[in-house]
Amino acid sequence: MLRGAVARRYAQALYEIAQEKQGLDALEKELKGVTAVIEGEKGLQKILFHPQITAAEKKDVLTQLFKDRVSETTMNFLYLIVDRHREMFITDIVEEFINLANEARNIIDAQVISARELTAGQKKSLADVLNRLAGKEVSPEYKVDPSLIGGVVVRIGDKVIDGSVKHKLESLKQRLMSKTS
Repeated sequence: MLRGAVARRYAQALYEIAQEKQGLDALEKELKGVTAVIEGEKGLQKILFHPQITAAEKKDVLTQLFKDRVSETTMNFLYLIVDRHREMFITDIVEEFINLANEARNIIDAQVISARELTAGQKKSLADVLNRLAGKEVSPEYKVDPSLIGGVVVRIGDKVIDGSVKHKLESLKQRLMSKTS
Protein backbone atom coordinates (compact mmCIF):
# COMPACT_ATOMS: atom_id res chain seq x y z
CA MET A 1 0.00 0.00 0.00
CA LEU A 2 2.77 2.43 0.95
CA ARG A 3 4.61 1.72 -2.31
CA GLY A 4 1.60 2.68 -4.45
CA ALA A 5 0.79 5.77 -2.40
CA VAL A 6 4.37 7.03 -2.56
CA ALA A 7 4.59 6.33 -6.30
CA ARG A 8 1.31 8.13 -7.02
CA ARG A 9 2.24 11.20 -4.97
CA TYR A 10 5.66 11.70 -6.59
CA ALA A 11 4.41 10.78 -10.07
CA GLN A 12 1.54 13.26 -9.80
CA ALA A 13 3.92 16.07 -8.80
CA LEU A 14 6.32 15.17 -11.61
CA TYR A 15 3.43 14.98 -14.08
CA GLU A 16 2.24 18.47 -13.10
CA ILE A 17 5.75 19.86 -13.61
CA ALA A 18 5.94 18.21 -17.04
CA GLN A 19 2.56 19.69 -17.99
CA GLU A 20 3.65 23.17 -16.90
CA LYS A 21 6.83 22.95 -18.94
CA GLN A 22 5.01 21.27 -21.83
CA GLY A 23 7.61 18.53 -21.89
CA LEU A 24 5.59 15.43 -21.09
CA ASP A 25 6.94 13.27 -23.94
CA ALA A 26 10.57 14.28 -23.42
CA LEU A 27 10.41 13.71 -19.66
CA GLU A 28 8.75 10.33 -20.14
CA LYS A 29 11.50 9.28 -22.55
CA GLU A 30 14.22 10.39 -20.11
CA LEU A 31 12.59 8.62 -17.18
CA LYS A 32 12.27 5.39 -19.17
CA GLY A 33 15.97 5.63 -20.01
CA VAL A 34 16.94 6.26 -16.39
CA THR A 35 14.92 3.29 -15.12
CA ALA A 36 16.34 1.07 -17.86
CA VAL A 37 19.86 1.93 -16.69
CA ILE A 38 18.99 1.39 -13.02
CA GLU A 39 17.18 -1.90 -13.66
CA GLY A 40 19.98 -3.12 -15.91
CA GLU A 41 22.86 -2.40 -13.53
CA LYS A 42 22.92 -4.47 -10.34
CA GLY A 43 25.96 -2.54 -9.11
CA LEU A 44 24.09 0.75 -9.44
CA GLN A 45 21.12 -0.74 -7.58
CA LYS A 46 23.40 -1.79 -4.73
CA ILE A 47 24.70 1.76 -4.42
CA LEU A 48 21.30 3.47 -4.72
CA PHE A 49 19.47 1.12 -2.39
CA HIS A 50 22.20 0.74 0.25
CA PRO A 51 21.19 2.50 3.48
CA GLN A 52 24.76 3.27 4.59
CA ILE A 53 25.78 5.10 1.44
CA THR A 54 25.14 8.80 1.96
CA ALA A 55 22.77 10.87 -0.15
CA ALA A 56 25.70 12.98 -1.34
CA GLU A 57 27.54 9.90 -2.60
CA LYS A 58 24.41 8.62 -4.36
CA LYS A 59 23.89 12.03 -5.98
CA ASP A 60 27.50 12.03 -7.19
CA VAL A 61 26.97 8.66 -8.87
CA LEU A 62 23.73 9.84 -10.48
CA THR A 63 25.41 13.05 -11.64
CA GLN A 64 28.25 11.11 -13.25
CA LEU A 65 25.79 8.80 -15.02
CA PHE A 66 23.09 11.20 -16.15
CA LYS A 67 24.21 14.86 -15.90
CA ASP A 68 24.76 15.47 -19.62
CA ARG A 69 22.13 12.98 -20.77
CA VAL A 70 18.95 14.21 -19.08
CA SER A 71 17.20 17.49 -18.38
CA GLU A 72 17.49 19.56 -15.24
CA THR A 73 13.96 18.45 -14.29
CA THR A 74 14.95 14.79 -14.37
CA MET A 75 18.14 15.42 -12.39
CA ASN A 76 16.23 17.42 -9.78
CA PHE A 77 13.70 14.59 -9.54
CA LEU A 78 16.48 12.04 -8.96
CA TYR A 79 18.11 14.28 -6.33
CA LEU A 80 14.78 14.73 -4.55
CA ILE A 81 14.18 10.99 -4.51
CA VAL A 82 17.60 10.43 -2.96
CA ASP A 83 17.14 13.24 -0.41
CA ARG A 84 13.80 11.76 0.68
CA HIS A 85 15.18 8.18 0.82
CA ARG A 86 12.75 6.97 -1.85
CA GLU A 87 15.30 5.39 -4.19
CA MET A 88 13.62 1.99 -4.04
CA PHE A 89 10.45 3.54 -5.47
CA ILE A 90 11.99 5.02 -8.64
CA THR A 91 10.63 2.31 -10.95
CA ASP A 92 7.16 2.50 -9.36
CA ILE A 93 7.12 6.30 -9.63
CA VAL A 94 8.10 6.18 -13.31
CA GLU A 95 5.45 3.52 -14.04
CA GLU A 96 2.82 5.66 -12.34
CA PHE A 97 4.05 8.74 -14.27
CA ILE A 98 3.70 6.82 -17.55
CA ASN A 99 0.18 5.77 -16.53
CA LEU A 100 -0.76 9.41 -15.89
CA ALA A 101 0.77 10.49 -19.20
CA ASN A 102 -1.06 7.73 -21.08
CA GLU A 103 -4.32 8.62 -19.38
CA ALA A 104 -3.91 12.22 -20.55
CA ARG A 105 -3.23 10.97 -24.08
CA ASN A 106 -6.25 8.62 -23.90
CA ILE A 107 -3.99 5.57 -24.24
CA ILE A 108 -4.36 2.35 -22.28
CA ASP A 109 -1.85 -0.50 -22.04
CA ALA A 110 -2.85 -4.04 -22.88
CA GLN A 111 -1.09 -7.35 -22.68
CA VAL A 112 -1.83 -9.83 -25.46
CA ILE A 113 -0.70 -13.41 -24.97
CA SER A 114 -1.02 -15.78 -27.89
CA ALA A 115 -0.11 -19.40 -28.52
CA ARG A 116 2.02 -18.40 -31.52
CA GLU A 117 3.65 -15.22 -32.74
CA LEU A 118 1.01 -13.05 -34.40
CA THR A 119 1.56 -11.66 -37.88
CA ALA A 120 1.62 -7.91 -38.46
CA GLY A 121 -1.85 -8.11 -40.01
CA GLN A 122 -3.24 -10.04 -37.05
CA LYS A 123 -1.72 -7.54 -34.63
CA LYS A 124 -3.27 -4.63 -36.52
CA SER A 125 -6.70 -6.29 -36.67
CA LEU A 126 -6.57 -7.16 -32.98
CA ALA A 127 -5.44 -3.63 -32.07
CA ASP A 128 -8.37 -2.18 -34.04
CA VAL A 129 -10.84 -4.41 -32.18
CA LEU A 130 -9.25 -3.57 -28.80
CA ASN A 131 -9.40 0.17 -29.59
CA ARG A 132 -13.14 -0.11 -30.23
CA LEU A 133 -13.74 -2.24 -27.12
CA ALA A 134 -11.74 0.04 -24.82
CA GLY A 135 -12.95 3.29 -26.34
CA LYS A 136 -9.32 4.44 -26.18
CA GLU A 137 -6.16 3.90 -28.12
CA VAL A 138 -4.74 0.59 -26.90
CA SER A 139 -0.99 0.13 -26.67
CA PRO A 140 -0.57 -3.66 -26.81
CA GLU A 141 2.41 -5.63 -25.58
CA TYR A 142 2.61 -9.03 -27.27
CA LYS A 143 3.86 -12.25 -25.65
CA VAL A 144 3.82 -15.88 -26.72
CA ASP A 145 2.73 -18.76 -24.46
CA PRO A 146 2.53 -22.10 -26.31
CA SER A 147 0.58 -23.66 -23.40
CA LEU A 148 -2.51 -21.75 -24.60
CA ILE A 149 -2.71 -24.22 -27.51
CA GLY A 150 -4.51 -21.62 -29.65
CA GLY A 151 -6.32 -18.30 -29.39
CA VAL A 152 -5.37 -15.26 -27.32
CA VAL A 153 -5.68 -13.87 -23.80
CA VAL A 154 -5.99 -10.09 -23.54
CA ARG A 155 -5.51 -8.08 -20.34
CA ILE A 156 -6.61 -4.44 -20.35
CA GLY A 157 -6.29 -2.93 -16.91
CA ASP A 158 -8.13 -5.28 -14.57
CA LYS A 159 -10.19 -6.91 -17.33
CA VAL A 160 -9.23 -10.23 -18.91
CA ILE A 161 -10.63 -11.58 -22.15
CA ASP A 162 -9.65 -15.24 -22.38
CA GLY A 163 -10.23 -16.66 -25.85
CA SER A 164 -7.64 -19.40 -25.56
CA VAL A 165 -8.24 -23.04 -26.46
CA LYS A 166 -6.73 -23.99 -23.10
CA HIS A 167 -9.43 -21.98 -21.27
CA LYS A 168 -12.21 -23.45 -23.41
CA LEU A 169 -10.97 -26.99 -22.71
CA GLU A 170 -10.81 -26.27 -18.97
CA SER A 171 -14.36 -24.87 -19.05
CA LEU A 172 -15.58 -27.94 -20.92
CA LYS A 173 -13.85 -30.19 -18.40
CA GLN A 174 -15.51 -28.34 -15.48
CA ARG A 175 -18.95 -28.65 -17.07
CA LEU A 176 -18.47 -32.37 -17.73
CA MET A 177 -17.17 -32.95 -14.21
CA SER A 178 -20.12 -31.10 -12.64
CA LYS A 179 -22.65 -33.17 -14.62
CA THR A 180 -21.07 -36.48 -13.56
CA SER A 181 -20.97 -35.72 -9.84
